[in-house]
Formats: sequence, C-alpha cells, structure tokens
Amino acid sequence: MGFFDFMTEDIAIDLGTANTLIIHNDKVVIDSPSIVARDRMSGKIIAVGREANMMQGKTHENIKTIRPLKDGVIADFDASEKMLTMFIKSIPALKKKLFKPALRMVICIPSGITEVEMRAVKESAERVNGKEVYLIHEPMAAAIGIGVDIMQPKGNMIVDIGGGTTEIAVIALGGIVCDKSVKIAGDVFTNDIVYYMRTQHNLFVGESTAEKIKIQIGAALEDLETPPEEMSVQGRDLLTGKPKQVDISYREIAKALDKSIQRIEDAVMETLSQTPPELAADIYNTGIYLAGGGSMLRGLDKRISQKTDLPVYIAEDPLRAVVRGTGMALKNIGRFKSILIK
Repeated sequence: MGFFDFMTEDIAIDLGTANTLIIHNDKVVIDSPSIVARDRMSGKIIAVGREANMMQGKTHENIKTIRPLKDGVIADFDASEKMLTMFIKSIPALKKKLFKPALRMVICIPSGITEVEMRAVKESAERVNGKEVYLIHEPMAAAIGIGVDIMQPKGNMIVDIGGGTTEIAVIALGGIVCDKSVKIAGDVFTNDIVYYMRTQHNLFVGESTAEKIKIQIGAALEDLETPPEEMSVQGRDLLTGKPKQVDISYREIAKALDKSIQRIEDAVMETLSQTPPELAADIYNTGIYLAGGGSMLRGLDKRISQKTDLPVYIAEDPLRAVVRGTGMALKNIGRFKSILIK
C-alpha cells in the first residue's frame, strides 16, 4: 500500500448545479461556475467555468453553453465528466506531478437522489481517475462544514439552499432522521426574476443579468433594515424591440421571489412536523442553520425565523460550507466512515 499511498491524492468535491468547488490539501483550489462551452462542429469543449459563464447567452450557433447538472443531479454525463476532468487538471498542485495521480475523493450528493443518479456521479468520478470514491449527503456535509458535531445524540436542522435544490434535514447521531429535498433554489429564483421583468416591465433580460439582479438587490422581505440601493437593469424592450434600461428596487425582487420562498418555507415546516419530539425539543434550543448561496438572500433568515418561531443562523461563507464539510469528512475518513456511502 505504501507506494500506492504516496501516489494517491485526496480531493473533496462539491459538484453543484451552479458552482463546483474542489478542496485539495485543505485549500479550496477550484471555485467555478458549473458550466461548459462546446464547439458544435468539432464537439470539443472550448471553455469551462468562469470563461464559459461569460459566454452564457451571448453565443452564436456554433457555440453551445451547457450546464451539465440540473436540479442537483447530472443531466449531461459527457459534459459533466469533461468539466470535472478540466477542473481537476487545473489544480495547481496536481499540475506539477509527473504521473496522473490516483485520486481518493469524497463527493457530495443531494439527499433526494435516486440510485441511478448516484451511480452517474460515481462513474463520472471513476472516469477522472478516482480510485476510491465516497459519496456524502449534502445536508450532512453542510452540517459538518457549519461546525455542528453531527455524531452527538442531539438534533440539528440544516437548510441548504443551493442552485438546483434546497436540502432540508434534521440530523442526529451521524444520520439523517428526516429530510426533504425540493427543486426550488437559486435557479428558480433567477427564473422568477426573468419572468417578473417580462411581465411587470416588458423587459426581456437574460439569465446572467437576472442572476446579477438577484445577487445585488435580491431580498426575501419587503422591509429590510439596511436596504440595498436601486439597480439599473438593461435588456430588450418587448414592445419596441429596442434595448432599454429600468431601475429596480429590492422590494420588487422580494415580490418576484415571494411564491418560491413560500414553497421553501412550507418544506421547512413539513420537515419540522415530521421531526420526532425529542429532536424537536433540541431544535427549539439550537435553531435552524442555513447554508448554500440561497441563504445569502437578504432577509431570508428573518423570514424563516418569523415563520418557524425559531432562531435562524447563516453559516459563515455559506457558499463554501458544503465543500468545507466534504473536505473535513475526507480528512477524518475513519471517524466519518459511517456517513460516507461507498
């Protein structure tokens, strides 16, 4: 084993619908949008990550941008594999290696994932030279990343709002007691904004612009204590066909996102109602932890808190909570053996 050990590198991967993050040697070495651009004629991948993201919505017919993951699972196997390969190849420490090292990896997956989808993730990993591949459920990874001691006989509730799915789970004794995975998350918020701009302002905006709006002035409540400034949004006027600009306030975005946020609230309430009484007692004291990019929506913590009457905490650096937890699971593989799926 000695020599093989020396040849093996450990990496932790959060293969997300919106962003892919990779940890190697306790450092986040890759943090890029999960998107690839393919040349239609040759079938070659011409860009990946940030570079491909800048092309989104601006391509001619010879270039196609693909998001290989949809709703947290692999939708385009070939593209996801090429994307992973390119990300792994661009890890600085692995570039210097003479041989392609064998990889021991932990990858996180949504909790509501089917057997087949799970196998797709595993096979993707094996084809990029993963010799030992472990999977971990996303809410688990988020909990570890937030700093919750998940092995304790104590209930903790995690709400992880990613790009494709929102994962809600109550965790105790190193296992998921009850969970719910809903396909309402960042991508849906973005589409809500596109739809709102179309219907309310007759302005046709692209996905990238809608996402910028979401990040810059997105909100979950119509009254915020520290409101963001108004934002100027450019797009195409649906009536005249001319490019035009509109000023938008956060209140409008809160209106646009209201229905989707309600559905996330409902899922949280439903999970709470399925929680065994002893764990419900714990959660009354510990509250709810939010992770994932969606938790950065202004006022969302307050809104969920008002709905549940529980304290709500946002993880520090919520975008990286899941990959941090995945990395910790990889480091203490012995301790977390029970929660990793081989």
